[in-house]
Amino acid sequence: MRKGFKMKLYEGMAAEYEKRHNELWDEMKDMIHEYGGSNYTIFLDKETNVLYGYIEIEDREKWDSSADTAICRRWWDFMADIMETNEDNSPVSVDLAEVFHLE
Repeated sequence: MRKGFKMKLYEGMAAEYEKRHNELWDEMKDMIHEYGGSNYTIFLDKETNVLYGYIEIEDREKWDSSADTAICRRWWDFMADIMETNEDNSPVSVDLAEVFHLE
């Protein structure tokens, strides 16, 4: 199952966002794989600071439950100072509708 979504960085935070992801914690990588995520890519529109994410997941319910893990919550807290977040520090994320796919 393919999942696309968008999020938004605060102005001037692109380099810091990239740095933090280049140093992604091993525990976070393990959690993503454990909850069925793979082929995860995030793109940045530098003109708007909008991030576009793409991930392949095994099961939507299993993937959604990853939000309840301690490591995910720690990551959200770590990232909250550089991007738009909800009250629980989860990123404001809007799912995107798939309109075309070619293998």
